[in-house]
Amino acid sequence: MAFNPIAKKEYYSIGEVCEITGLKPHVLRYWETQFKSLMPVKNRAGNRAYRKRDIEMIQLVKTLLYERKFTIDGARQKLAELRKDGAQLEVELEETALKDTFRELADELADVVAYIDAFRRGEAAPGEIPER
Repeated sequence: MAFNPIAKKEYYSIGEVCEITGLKPHVLRYWETQFKSLMPVKNRAGNRAYRKRDIEMIQLVKTLLYERKFTIDGARQKLAELRKDGAQLEVELEETALKDTFRELADELADVVAYIDAFRRGEAAPGEIPER
């Protein structure tokens, strides 16, 4: 697994967003029907074009649904509350991004430790750490 923070681009394809968030395209498309704040623009070809802010919102929704175990309705209400207090929304978005970054770093470190252990046992050759 390669460390993959949100790159500095203006627009991202749905495939790139799926890679960044770990979600499937059909999940993103469904969430767009359920959350008003998830409305990526469409390019001339009609393809979704996500911005960094869209990805941050997707990660927040993912956290609310998968980690904090909100229902869709509950997550929608929580986002509405956060939008009323814009500063709190920013805090939630930042915390979610940091947690995702730390999780990815922990995965990278686990890969390095596993490689070192395998190397010490003679089961891995010197070189690049294999991806999961």
